[in-house]
Amino acid sequence: MKSTDQWMSISDMMSGLMLIFMFIAISFMIQVQEDKDKMKEIAITYSKDKKELNYDLKQEFSNDLERWEAEITDDNVFIFNSPHVLFDIGEHKIRNNFKSILDDFFPRYINVLTSKKYINEIDEIRVEGHTSDTWGSSKSSEEIYLENMWLSQNRANNVLAYCYSINNSTVKDNTKWLEKTFRANGMAFAKMRETAVKSRRVEFKIKMKTEEKIYKILQASQ
Repeated sequence: MKSTDQWMSISDMMSGLMLIFMFIAISFMIQVQEDKDKMKEIAITYSKDKKELNYDLKQEFSNDLERWEAEITDDNVFIFNSPHVLFDIGEHKIRNNFKSILDDFFPRYINVLTSKKYINEIDEIRVEGHTSDTWGSSKSSEEIYLENMWLSQNRANNVLAYCYSINNSTVKDNTKWLEKTFRANGMAFAKMRETAVKSRRVEFKIKMKTEEKIYKILQASQ
């Protein structure tokens, strides 16, 4: 049989372990709460920045949207909707009308994004090419997908290259920043719209650094 001292030693050890576990639990709860507070703070900042950027973009371009057949969404996606202006059917060479639009649009767009208010908050600018889900007389779904993926990627690449090479002081002064942030993605028909015509479009999207901060906190908490 165990002596009274042995039982007391075991009891003390169990009490000590319980105390350690309690401290661990409290520390974990504090960390979780701190993470929640950080996420809340970042989310508020993100919402504020997104709304302000949306306002500034619409202030800059509201008089141009109709003639460009373009729109700005609440998520700050700038969409060029007119396929007959952008490219010839099945082609990735930018039409002259769209070049003229980009000559006007892109320097002003970059001027807004590189202002003191936003330049340190922008993580990525992404130009996306989107297509319909058809391809001439092709019947193979694999062929339709691959051809449209190739087309959309080349269209996005050409738009990026053209914008990057525009002979404008705002663009030239920010070439290094653009090299770090400007990307091109071909989306094919991954995000179809209501009709095939509306699906053939070019989009400029903005990713804020606050999105990455939230992602890192979520990853760390897993």
